[in-house]
Amino acid sequence: MTSLSSEKICYFGYGSLVNEETLPSGTTVIAGQLSGWKREWRGCSKGKAGNGRMSGIGVCALGVRREEGAVIRGAMVLDTKANLPALDKREWHYSRQSLENGSFVPDSGEDVPANSFLYQVQQQHAHWGNEEHPILQSYVDCVMAGFHRLWGLEGLQHFVETTDGWEHVPVLNDRDAPYYPRAVVLPEELARTIDELLKAANVRYL
Repeated sequence: MTSLSSEKICYFGYGSLVNEETLPSGTTVIAGQLSGWKREWRGCSKGKAGNGRMSGIGVCALGVRREEGAVIRGAMVLDTKANLPALDKREWHYSRQSLENGSFVPDSGEDVPANSFLYQVQQQHAHWGNEEHPILQSYVDCVMAGFHRLWGLEGLQHFVETTDGWEHVPVLNDRDAPYYPRAVVLPEELARTIDELLKAANVRYL
């Protein structure tokens, strides 16, 4: 572990922040595993006014909870402190939580700074998704594309298997007309693979 300079920040992404296409230019992404946290579909909110097609739409985003013995893959992101206000605005219904030194283990031995954090859903939004707050397919696609880029098929399988809530939170298929503002265009083969994995997980669509 090294200390961060006063101009740098380091945070763990476990959902859309894993996808480098959604990050500012100049960031460094370090793939690895985080211990002591469990990923879940428990982050309900409505899109704010002025947020494009998301305005007023109820959605369910990913969150995490502390859980001893749990391990999730994700990415530690090294960024400039100047980008923190925009990041906080993006994660407006989350709060920063400090990570214990040593809880993140990089895949390939890179040196990871101490004083890192992640975003945890604020208590008032920490509810399981439902029909009024479904999972957006465009959001799932963005997240899983990031996992595929770092770990291939194994990463996709890990994401599905280590995320709680698939069995009772429905998915809104908006792939052809995305609500999610950071939607990505998937290669056809990757889209089919994602659909097959979600079908195997008994995901219910609205």
